[in-house]
Amino acid sequence: MKIAKGQVAVVTGGASGIGYGLAEAFAARGMRVVVSDVREDSLEESAERLRGTGAEAIGVVADVTDAASVDRLAAATLDAYGRVDLICNNAGVVSPAAPMWEQELITWRRMIDIKVMGVIHGVRSFVPHLIAQGSGHVLNTASSGGLAPLPDRTPYTGTMHAVVGLTETLDAELRHVAPQLGATVLCPGLVDTPLGRNSATLGIAALPPGVDGTSMKGMPNVITAAEVADAAIAAIEADRVHSAPGPGVTDRARARVDGLLADLMAEK
Repeated sequence: MKIAKGQVAVVTGGASGIGYGLAEAFAARGMRVVVSDVREDSLEESAERLRGTGAEAIGVVADVTDAASVDRLAAATLDAYGRVDLICNNAGVVSPAAPMWEQELITWRRMIDIKVMGVIHGVRSFVPHLIAQGSGHVLNTASSGGLAPLPDRTPYTGTMHAVVGLTETLDAELRHVAPQLGATVLCPGLVDTPLGRNSATLGIAALPPGVDGTSMKGMPNVITAAEVADAAIAAIEADRVHSAPGPGVTDRARARVDGLLADLMAEK
């Protein structure tokens, strides 16, 4: 999909972090943007910031864990702009640090509801509109944790692996319907976002004492949300299924694939 002026992009989890970085990058390229988030107070501020740059943007409150709420987001998008070209299922949280057997069941439920069901709801609500117009793209945000093991974050890693797998399958399904349809999964490494603070606000993972969770600056190999957005756009326009920006991500993915192939070949 070639991104062009006048197209419409929808970004869930768009009030901050990667979501806002995506919205900002789309707006800079002339797209009309629907920014959505469950955090109403932050949402309108973010939409106003986009409009302040001259962009055409609206904010729509939606809870991605609620199918009806995402249906309303789709309806609001069509009411405002009459079409949708790019749906970014980006909303996400991080899980507490603990081995799998110590993770709370509520953590698993919340991670699955937000990260996996959130993507499913986005696809169900928006993809029929893309199919009807015969063109469009789905961008699902996962993580480098969806490409390789990430010990002590099993709920996070497990759901991210699920998003990678379902996006790969979705892309095949969409391209079977029409050549101008497709899907990309975004798997960045460590990104400077307030994900920790947002997860704590939503009751998913408490912050360690003395940590406010608003920034990851100063940590090694951290990239910006703008860099992630640029990588995502490059992948979308090249019709690539995977985008994995960030130092060391490719090496971790290669090590996983090498290990997988070694195990499978050992059975022959």
